[in-house]
Amino acid sequence: MTVITLLAHGCPLPAIVAAFGLDERTVADWQRKAGGHCQAVHQRHLKAKPFDLGHVQADELYAKRQGGRSWVAMAMAVPSRLWLGGVVSPVRDMALIERLVALVRLAWLPGTALLVCVDGLASYVSAFWRAFREKILTGKRGRPPYRMPGVVWLAQVVKRRVGRCPSEVVRRVVRGTLSQVLGQMAKTKTGEQINTSYIERLNATFRACLAGLTRRGRRLVKDEGVLEKGMHLVGCVYNFCSGHRGLRVEQAKGKKWLERTPAMVAGWADHVWSLRELLTFRVLHG
Repeated sequence: MTVITLLAHGCPLPAIVAAFGLDERTVADWQRKAGGHCQAVHQRHLKAKPFDLGHVQADELYAKRQGGRSWVAMAMAVPSRLWLGGVVSPVRDMALIERLVALVRLAWLPGTALLVCVDGLASYVSAFWRAFREKILTGKRGRPPYRMPGVVWLAQVVKRRVGRCPSEVVRRVVRGTLSQVLGQMAKTKTGEQINTSYIERLNATFRACLAGLTRRGRRLVKDEGVLEKGMHLVGCVYNFCSGHRGLRVEQAKGKKWLERTPAMVAGWADHVWSLRELLTFRVLHG
């Protein structure tokens, strides 16, 4: 439990090996098994308990691995700060974005209002169209036309650079109207203008805990499997075991604040889980 706790909070594997006198392969195997279990726990809750996401942000970041780099795309529900999941691929292409959007679609409760804010990557527009479109039954012969649900809106934040220096930020609405987008942001209390700041802050959390995501560092991950398992370990600890300062609520006068995790706000848990509870959670298959 101590070793997995350290791994989930960014302690380098060589430091754990040196401190505890363990074999490096043993520690790597523990991380792989814990990450695989966390992946199953996350998928179980994602499929069983869709909820009103309100506002979702998505982004991609690259990871350094032995022999090259990989792309990690992640999404989060902003009002609850819930990490919705991530996908890993050697290239940043349409397939990567479609797999990420499928996770958002799986967690979304149909019929509820949803605002999605992403960066300027064009693949998001097509991917969200394919995942959320619905058939219009006209009663006529032939294939029915498709349309986006009237309660799903998409906005982008396009950052333009001159060399390495940012020169301009363009905010645009791709689906829906500006009043609908701003109205949903006001309703969910997630800002006054189109932004991706919440997912960028979550990216920083993952960078601090996963070796391959660290900027300007020498630490690498062995392969994409190790990166994926590590991502799910960090993500589930963030969702279930880490109280979020922005989610805590004030109790009666004289009492401490009630700490809440993203999973508690989303209805996935009723208390702050310990790491032992997370790793011993029984996932029923079938």
